[in-house]
Amino acid sequence: MYEYITGKLVGIKDDYVVLENGGIGYRIYTSRNSIMNVDVGDIVTMYLDLNVREDGIYLYGFTSEDELDMFNMLRLVSKIGPKVALSILSALTYNEIKNAIYNNDADIFLKASGIGKKTANRIILELKDRIKGEDIIEEKGLSTAGDDVEAAIEGLMSLGYTKGEVLKALGNLDLSQMKAEHIIKEALKRLSK
Repeated sequence: MYEYITGKLVGIKDDYVVLENGGIGYRIYTSRNSIMNVDVGDIVTMYLDLNVREDGIYLYGFTSEDELDMFNMLRLVSKIGPKVALSILSALTYNEIKNAIYNNDADIFLKASGIGKKTANRIILELKDRIKGEDIIEEKGLSTAGDDVEAAIEGLMSLGYTKGEVLKALGNLDLSQMKAEHIIKEALKRLSK
């Protein structure tokens, strides 16, 4: 069993990355959200899940432990395997999934390929008890705030913070009138506490 692997990212494909460690290139299937957080040549840590099936051995990995936890939680739902779980994590962020489950918002899961209304409802039904209210990160204003918020989030992530940490720090700010510099400054104050 593997917990994580750190190495040089040598390749990015549609649904996997190639991470070199000790002269071996590991094919690690991952979500688009994780792929967007990395570039070829970066030294990357991927949190892993090893999946052994009769047709092969597969590594699934993510740039955050939260995303790996959600991948494993989604696979607890009947009829959802690794490919469907990856599809969901590619279409939605970790926090969007948690919020959708907590708020019974099945329609948001329809953004993921391979997910229909029945599967979306089954996800909510089977995972509802695993999401607590205090775990929900308020993302109000983040989806409509625009380029300054996106630039601030990317800037903070380039400093080494995870997207979850950044969203939590920005959670109850009114970002609609703030410029990227001010958003970063305020987030850094909150993250340093």
